[in-house]
Amino acid sequence: MDNHEGGRADGAHGSKVPAVTLGFWIIKIAATTLGETGGDTASMSLGLGYALGTVIFLSLLIVLVSMQIAAKKFHPFLYWATIVASTTVGTTLADFADRSLGIGYAGGSVILLTGLLIVLAAWYRIEGSIAVETVSEPRVEAFYWTAITLSQTLGTALGDWTADSGLGYGGAALVFGGLILIVVLLYFRSNLSRAGLFWAAFILTRPLGATVGDFLDKPLDQGGLALSRPIASLVLGAFIVACILVLPQRSAERVRTAAPPETR
Repeated sequence: MDNHEGGRADGAHGSKVPAVTLGFWIIKIAATTLGETGGDTASMSLGLGYALGTVIFLSLLIVLVSMQIAAKKFHPFLYWATIVASTTVGTTLADFADRSLGIGYAGGSVILLTGLLIVLAAWYRIEGSIAVETVSEPRVEAFYWTAITLSQTLGTALGDWTADSGLGYGGAALVFGGLILIVVLLYFRSNLSRAGLFWAAFILTRPLGATVGDFLDKPLDQGGLALSRPIASLVLGAFIVACILVLPQRSAERVRTAAPPETR
């Protein structure tokens, strides 16, 4: 699913985020799954707990986002490291809110969705677009990474909430996979905003990755495969690195200048 839509991208600056291609979505889903297994490794396998795990990964995320904003151009490994950090924060933060603070996944999902919609609305109001082609200057990047982190945390809460509702991890994965398919069909068959569909797909890939990650590492009696969390995380990390090396990594700006954006 490409994300071409008119916006106020400054031609003097290349976008510092990748083009939204099939390869992007493959790495994104793998990164969200790694965020789930990695977060569980730190908080449960290593015994750090949800609060300390959140502090550690949030600190790492702040450092990586600062590096991303300071960068002059798109760096694939830096970008995807930041995505993995944001999805890992989403895992530990959602679990902390549910299991330590008692907010619950339903309440947390409502709060996070409200926050995400506010950020996207403010971004659109100030910049005139929420398309990734416009992500080239610090203010836009601040909106982008705030929306990314909120959507990752929201996706974790949605995934766990759906799985715990009785569907199980496999059933929840099928639900979110089906919803993503609907978004893809809307992309090809409707005139809905491409940027809006991108963010819908971005949110939905997170609970898909969360449920797949839980399916891999949860105990057999909880419907999982009981695989080692650290080993699963290492395998997923190696897969992501391989994808970055093998799949074309282009900035969104290059795609936008190569093919004029649709105005729908």
